[in-house]
Amino acid sequence: MQVTTRVECPEDAPATRRVHMAAFPGPDEADLVDALRRDPAWLPGLSVVATDGTGLVIGHALLTRLRVGDGKALALAPVAVAPEWQRRGVGELVVRAVLEAAEDAGEKLVVVLGDPEYYERFGFAPAGRHEVTGPFEVPEAYFQALPLTAYDGGPRGLCRYPEPFVSV
Repeated sequence: MQVTTRVECPEDAPATRRVHMAAFPGPDEADLVDALRRDPAWLPGLSVVATDGTGLVIGHALLTRLRVGDGKALALAPVAVAPEWQRRGVGELVVRAVLEAAEDAGEKLVVVLGDPEYYERFGFAPAGRHEVTGPFEVPEAYFQALPLTAYDGGPRGLCRYPEPFVSV
């Protein structure tokens, strides 16, 4: 069956929530996405879904605005794939699609907190290499950054995630 990606539409919200609820053991990621939709950090063109040949939403990747030092960047989170579609390349498709959308929008930098073995395929590396630090106590390899084409050496500094990441 053919899998395609596209920008999420408002009417996709319930299907996207179902994917997150199925992919994770609890509602935290689904609640986070819902909260981010209501937050100024939401960037409508930077929420991407994957669909199967019937149009069913089977994957989702989201980039939202965050502050880095005195500048701005993007946070990649969360990423989810329906369990029956995992390990079939759907996650990679939605992440590549959302990163391409960020490139097209002229964004400079994306950060992610995640498995270095997974995210290095997209070009992510420890954020400290770009003088970017995270607000989380995690091993350095897990807080990563990806400079995009428009990257000019900044922003640099401490990342400040939008409120939904703190409160959900």
